[in-house]
Amino acid sequence: MRKLTDRPEYLRQLIQNRDVDLVKIVTGIRRCGKSSLLDLFHEYLKKDGVDESHIIHMNLESLRYRDINDYLALYDHVSARISPSQKTYLIFDEIQAVAGWEKAIESFRLDFDVDIYLTGSNAYMLSAELSTLLSGRYVEIRMLPLSFKEFLDFYEFDGNVTDDEKFQRYLQFGGMPVLREYDFNEARINQSLEGIYSTVVLRDILQRSGSADSGTLQKIMLFLCSNIGSMTSPNRIGNVLSSEGEFSSGNTKSPSGKTVEKYISLLQNAFVFYSVGRYDVKGKQLLKTLNKNYIADLGFRNMLLGYRDADRGHILENVVFLELIRRDWRVYVGKVGDLEIDFVAEKPDAKMYVQVTESMLSPDVRDRELRPLTMTSDSYEKIVLSMDRNYITSYDGIKVLNIIDWLLE
Repeated sequence: MRKLTDRPEYLRQLIQNRDVDLVKIVTGIRRCGKSSLLDLFHEYLKKDGVDESHIIHMNLESLRYRDINDYLALYDHVSARISPSQKTYLIFDEIQAVAGWEKAIESFRLDFDVDIYLTGSNAYMLSAELSTLLSGRYVEIRMLPLSFKEFLDFYEFDGNVTDDEKFQRYLQFGGMPVLREYDFNEARINQSLEGIYSTVVLRDILQRSGSADSGTLQKIMLFLCSNIGSMTSPNRIGNVLSSEGEFSSGNTKSPSGKTVEKYISLLQNAFVFYSVGRYDVKGKQLLKTLNKNYIADLGFRNMLLGYRDADRGHILENVVFLELIRRDWRVYVGKVGDLEIDFVAEKPDAKMYVQVTESMLSPDVRDRELRPLTMTSDSYEKIVLSMDRNYITSYDGIKVLNIIDWLLE
C-alpha cells in the first residue's frame, strides 16, 4: 500500500463537516491529492472506531467498477451494502465517471442513514443541475497542490539547504504531490507533469467538451501561462493571438472573444486556471471588464514554457494568490483610480489589501507599490510581500513582510 502523507488542513475540514447533513465534495485538479485525502479520512474513521463494514469506499475510475456506469447501477450496488442499523460512510472517488451520479447521491441521502464524501476533477460537478438537485445541501472543499509549508513537509532536504533555496525549487517544480517520487530530477518531473497535463487536457477537457479544438486550447493555454497576473480580456487574447499569426495557417480560424472565453471556462472547470475579477475599492463594486488569470500549479507553466526568472514578480503573485484562497479568502484585483492593488482579500468579517513585488529596495518600486495602498482610506490591514529581508517592517502603517515568512505563518 502506498505511503500516505498527511494534509492536515484539508483533513481537518472533512472532520469538521463529519456527520453534518451535507454532501462533502472535494474538488481540484487531477493528481493534487484528492484520492489520498479520502484515504486519510477513511483511516481516520477506522481509528475513531467506525467498523470497516460501515465504510463504503469506491474509486469509480477503477475497472473493478466497470459495470457501474450510470446512477441506477450505482444505487443498486451501494444500497445492497448499506447497513440498516448504523450510519454508513459513503466515499466516492472521481464520481463523475458515473452518468447521472447526482440522482443516486440524493437518493442515498433520502433513503438511508449515510454521510457522503465525493471527489471530482471537473467543476461541472457543481453545475446548475447539481445545485438544483441538492438545493444547497453540499459543501465544496477546494483542494490545491501543495502549499510551500506542505512542500517542506513532503520533501527531505539536506541540513545546509536554506529556506530561500527550498523556495526556489518550489517555484520551479510546483506542488504536485506525486513529484516527491522523483527527488528533484528535472527530466523525470517534466515527464510526470506532461502526463498529468495530457490527462487533464485530453480527458477532462477535450473528451468531455465534445467540440473543443486541441490546437486552439493549447495556444490559449500557452498564452495564459505566459501572461499570469496580467490584466486580459477574451477579446484582447483573441486579437493578440491573431496579430501574432498563431492562426494564420491551415484551417483554424482566429478565435473570437466568445470562443476564447469558452476555452478559458473549460480550463477553469478542470481547475487548471483561476480567473480573478476587478474590484473598485472606492466605488465598492465589482467591475465587469478585464480579469487576471493564475495557474493552479507553477510546475505546469514551467514545463510548458521552460523555467524563466524574468517574470519572477508575476510568479510570486501567483504563489500569493493560491495561498490566499487556501486560507479561505475571497480574492479580487483592486482598482484605485488609475492604480492597481494586486489583491483585495475578503472574508465575512475581515478584509486585507496585498501588494506583491520581488523587491522594495528601489525607491521607484517602493513608491509604485505603496501609493495605491495609501490611497485607500479605510482601516483594513495593508501588506506588501517581497523577497527582501529588511529591518524596515512598515511604512506609515503598511506592513512589509518577507514572502517566505508569510507563507510559513
